[in-house]
Amino acid sequence: MKEMIITLARALVDRPDLVSVNEVGGFNTMIIELSVAKQDLGKIIGKQGRTISAMRTLINAASAKEKKRTLLELMDDTINIGVERGPQ
Repeated sequence: MKEMIITLARALVDRPDLVSVNEVGGFNTMIIELSVAKQDLGKIIGKQGRTISAMRTLINAASAKEKKRTLLELMDDTINIGVERGPQ
């Protein structure tokens, strides 16, 4: 499944070299963390979240065969969210 997400994401973004996928597995649940370049987040999300929703649907269909629950999370590497700026 990791390879499928990498292939889909690289086909959608402008910076395919910055696509990374991390799998965090549990007994019945697997979490797939997808990281892309900041400027490519909108391309992965799509209009009204349709692209990421379609990717999640594909992952769920593929994981149903293994009788596991799989979650696809889009990771945001922005570190300055909610931090106040100093005087400008």
